[in-house]
Amino acid sequence: MVLEHALLTVRPGEQAAFEAAFAEARRFIAASPGFQRLTLSRCLERDTGYLLLVEWDRLEDHTEGFRRSAAYGQWRALLHGFYAPFPVVEHFTTVLTADPPAELRR
Repeated sequence: MVLEHALLTVRPGEQAAFEAAFAEARRFIAASPGFQRLTLSRCLERDTGYLLLVEWDRLEDHTEGFRRSAAYGQWRALLHGFYAPFPVVEHFTTVLTADPPAELRR
């Protein structure tokens, strides 16, 4: 599994429109081969900040599959106009994990 990470900064005042556009755009990425799941989180300290995490089977599923697809063109048309500056996208693979002890799990 590969984890795509993008810190998104949305232009002030455009957060609601961005979230609505993202709700529509997510169907394009979700239909891509190798896509596993995504989360979009809003920053608590900066109201224009978002964190996008996307899980892929392989790096190439994102960099070659999705980014070279017609679906990416639709994704880009819906979302890329909201960013200032344009985000840096990086990919990660798991090195370590941790879980709480059994007695502390809810």
